[in-house]
Amino acid sequence: MDDVQALATGASLADVAKLQAWFSPSFPVGAFNYSHGLEWAVEAGDVRTAASLRAWIEGVLRFGSGRSDAIIVCATWRAVRSRDWSTACEISSLAAALQPTAERRMESVGQGNAFLGAVSAAWPHPVLQHFRESCPGETALPVSVGAAAAAHGLPLEPVLVAFLHAFAANLVSAGVRLVPLGQTDGLKVIAALEAAILEVTDKAVRAGIEDLGSAGILADIASMRHETQYTRLFRS
Repeated sequence: MDDVQALATGASLADVAKLQAWFSPSFPVGAFNYSHGLEWAVEAGDVRTAASLRAWIEGVLRFGSGRSDAIIVCATWRAVRSRDWSTACEISSLAAALQPTAERRMESVGQGNAFLGAVSAAWPHPVLQHFRESCPGETALPVSVGAAAAAHGLPLEPVLVAFLHAFAANLVSAGVRLVPLGQTDGLKVIAALEAAILEVTDKAVRAGIEDLGSAGILADIASMRHETQYTRLFRS
């Protein structure tokens, strides 16, 4: 029991069960449809090996949307936990507006709406319902995650680790199919990204919404290029 609680970083076993369900590859948000611009990076030759796949995803985590989304999860979690609906709605609008390309907006908002709907249906909670009524319309994924986690009282750090791990694992899965790479190479990349996930989590918890910013320029350009890519497996 003590080992399980330590691994959960303060989360209860019920919390761990929710996180495993919400961030499972089978959770119905359609994550497998999106490559976050990685498909263009492979097409352009920027990602050709397991090492370059790791470097690409680590850059997105540390300097791109991984970092920004983690900060948004934290800000939303705090606003919903304190029942500050005005701030929660402002963050929600900002998160949707921050998307640098049409496809990235579709990726975040599409998954966010699906995540919020799925959690509300299977794990209904009056606080989450109040959030949906107070902030109607399209909701970016990190906002949905922060709101759902706060409503159900999930501790912030484990939520961030699960959220970032799921994001990274989905990109690794896309890379394994696109490059292509073997499953073992994919697992090695996921293992190598653990340090980045934990570091981004630690920094995001200490950051505020005013610390938002991105230096993931190549990933943003890849997303723009993907919009007109001739042959595509992914929607982004």
